[in-house]
Amino acid sequence: MAGRPSLFPVAKLPRPRAASFAALPAHPPAPKLPIALALGALGVVYGDIGTNPLFALQDCFKGDEAMAVNGMNVLGVLSLVFWALTLVIAIKYLTFVMRAENGGEGGILALLALVPAKGRGAIAERPWILTLLVLFGAALLYGDGVITPAISVLSAIEGLKVAAPSTSKLVVPITVAILLGLFLVQKRGTERIGNVFGPVMIVWFFTIGVLGARQIVAHPVVLTALNPQYAVSFFMHGGKHAFLVLGAIVLCIAGGEALYADMGHFGRKPISLAWYAIVMPCLIANYFGQGAYLLGGGTVEISPFYALVPPKLIVPMVVLAAAATVIASQALISGAYSLTHQAVQMGFFPRVAIIHTSAGQSGQIYVPSINSALMVACIALVIGFGASDKLAAAYGLAVTGTMSITSIAYFVVTTRTWKWPVWRALPLVAFFMSFDISFLVANVSKFFSGGWVPVTIGAAVFTVMVTWVNGRKVLSAYFKTVEFPIEQFVEDVAKNPPPRVRGTAVFMTVRPGGVPPVLFHHYKHNQVLHEQVVLLSILNEDSPYVKGDERLTIKTLGEGIFQVIGRFGFMETPDAPKLLTACAPLGLTTMPERTTYYLGRETLIPGGAKGMAQWRKRLFAVISRNAQSATGYFGIPPNRVVELGMQVEI
Repeated sequence: MAGRPSLFPVAKLPRPRAASFAALPAHPPAPKLPIALALGALGVVYGDIGTNPLFALQDCFKGDEAMAVNGMNVLGVLSLVFWALTLVIAIKYLTFVMRAENGGEGGILALLALVPAKGRGAIAERPWILTLLVLFGAALLYGDGVITPAISVLSAIEGLKVAAPSTSKLVVPITVAILLGLFLVQKRGTERIGNVFGPVMIVWFFTIGVLGARQIVAHPVVLTALNPQYAVSFFMHGGKHAFLVLGAIVLCIAGGEALYADMGHFGRKPISLAWYAIVMPCLIANYFGQGAYLLGGGTVEISPFYALVPPKLIVPMVVLAAAATVIASQALISGAYSLTHQAVQMGFFPRVAIIHTSAGQSGQIYVPSINSALMVACIALVIGFGASDKLAAAYGLAVTGTMSITSIAYFVVTTRTWKWPVWRALPLVAFFMSFDISFLVANVSKFFSGGWVPVTIGAAVFTVMVTWVNGRKVLSAYFKTVEFPIEQFVEDVAKNPPPRVRGTAVFMTVRPGGVPPVLFHHYKHNQVLHEQVVLLSILNEDSPYVKGDERLTIKTLGEGIFQVIGRFGFMETPDAPKLLTACAPLGLTTMPERTTYYLGRETLIPGGAKGMAQWRKRLFAVISRNAQSATGYFGIPPNRVVELGMQVEI
């Protein structure tokens, strides 16, 4: 670097000893016993799909596009229900999609992470169209997370109208009270409550199965609907209405995406075992029991589900249904937390406060901002729609959209990651898409009846996600133009040693290899360095957990300057102080009481630079201002932080 002018003139101190390269062990969740996994899966995985009988079949025969209640239609609808559960849940998800596991984890974002990328974490590193589709599918899951608690709890409490019609005015207030309590209790954690999820759902599935079986015994002709010919005849004679009823049939499979998303908590085999041994038989028995009730002269004016319940047991059944729907809602809420955690770690969502509510289970988290948004939206839907049959019109579009996108992403994984030939992968995915698209198109007709709700929520979340990703790319490109190589900085410090003060200064940077702007400004204005200077980069990997020997890398740059790189998976939460503590056996010793973290806080000014539309620049500035600070997100003690502000035009 001879011939370059000195950065800043200062005087000389000796170098500290060098550190070696090493790694920090990973800490994935401790495995559970198979019985506990199967029991837990009943509540968390199947809570949503298990409470659909409360409203799904009724919606097929009630509403603007409802079918007339007659033998052909009832048997045709039941046949569709059976084969939808078989094709979508048993074949698509349990047999094929759940094999696309990412380090044991599942879900649409984990599926995206399986697609080969040129680098780490940035949206441009994978096919742009695929990434946008997956982000939109993930955003739609938030819409599903809003509707599921509202419609599930509301449909359960509506059983009071069967027991005592005079209580109809109390249904909405009671539903709101239950939802309010459910969301308010989230901050306390759900570890203890979760222990009763499985037993309650066993009672639930056994009860609905027995109730359905009683009616099947009385009208065994309903079992002929297992023959797919009834579904075919239904379409041949039903015309437009037969196709549109698919928008209601999809309510039976809503919650199927949860099987894949929760795979990391329970494993594919326990989830499959619970489905075939308990869930599917009980669901089919109840749906066919409701159909038997209709074949026997029943009407949909009274809920077909509650019509199966003996009058003296209506109130206990309402209590059990309320408990089951709370469990189903809890599963969706926890799923929204996990999805947010993954999105933040993968760089698709702004940093938010994530609170771990259990010392023993890494998956037990609470996200206050998401919880508040879901609570307000759920209660607004209950008050706005007022009845489960009206709210059912809003359900389905988000579910089918995400399922279709999952099929597309699965095709990319099979061809690019598993190297399947196209001739092998295409027929399978085309088979999936044949019913995915049919369900999706049938639900489009419900857009103005309520389907706009999840789509609007998904579009809003999608806009935030894409704006955040693009904004960070623009910001990163700006900093790349103003930073210079760390080697030049170290060489200048060696030639013109500055005064050194005791302790360690940690400068966080997302780009290893360059001088962080915060370090540059600190050195420029204060003209002093600490005894030890640590350039800390925390990188997010495309796997859920990072192996111990890949966690931590330490490199000695000279002049008491170290580069530390910590790698974390999308199911982990980074902790900067713990990362530095792990460096002690490797030659880099830091004392917490003498360690200062220097962080940058950018004030973004929307300007004329290219990259994003002006409104998106303003939106990105607002998002950045309201994102959780690096101090909280990386677990840094606030009293050890010095922030240096700078204005950046984007």
